[in-house]
Amino acid sequence: MAVRTVPGEASVALPEAGEKLFAPSAARNLEPIADLLALIAPQPDGAGGPRPRALEIASGTGQHIVGFARRCPQLEWHPTDVDPARLASINAYSADSGCNNIAPARQLDATEERWPKDLAAFDLVILCNLLHLISTPEAKALIRGAADHLAPGGRFVIYGPFMRAGELISDGDRAFHAKLSSHDPEVGYKDDFDVMDWLQASGLEMVEVIEMPANNLALVARR
Repeated sequence: MAVRTVPGEASVALPEAGEKLFAPSAARNLEPIADLLALIAPQPDGAGGPRPRALEIASGTGQHIVGFARRCPQLEWHPTDVDPARLASINAYSADSGCNNIAPARQLDATEERWPKDLAAFDLVILCNLLHLISTPEAKALIRGAADHLAPGGRFVIYGPFMRAGELISDGDRAFHAKLSSHDPEVGYKDDFDVMDWLQASGLEMVEVIEMPANNLALVARR
């Protein structure tokens, strides 16, 4: 996936101390997403086996992965991103967090048709605020890749803004979608029913659709 530029009105990462980047939107939506993950995250088997594994696609600055690791300490978290500057930021946040359940950030282009063969299966995959910033073919490839790397019973959570049955439901959504599409005609809000179809076409079962703050949705699917 090429690292796309976004219009100024979109959320962007701002420089912080050292290698850390800061995204205001990540700070705003961390708590509700972490609350959701705490409800649906898998638990250890109780027999002393390894922690369940969680993958975050497009971890961005690293703010989310630290919050998720703290809220769900029973999971082994694996952050990824395509951008080297963001990989460095993720590792900087992780190092400062004191969490012992975050793996080093890995470079991953999740829109590739085939993900790396050495990337094992995960019990939870989370994607936040990316589908509207990539094209439809890229979104479909990402969903197929995530489905291929879900363990049996594993869940895939997609969080972000969506069209609802083909409609944009607020003035803010309409303005943001128009700005994204004018900046890059290949991107913009995806329809919630289309994304659910793509999840099911990839062999996943829809579990629930959850209304989130600021007109966002969380789509939860299961292998």
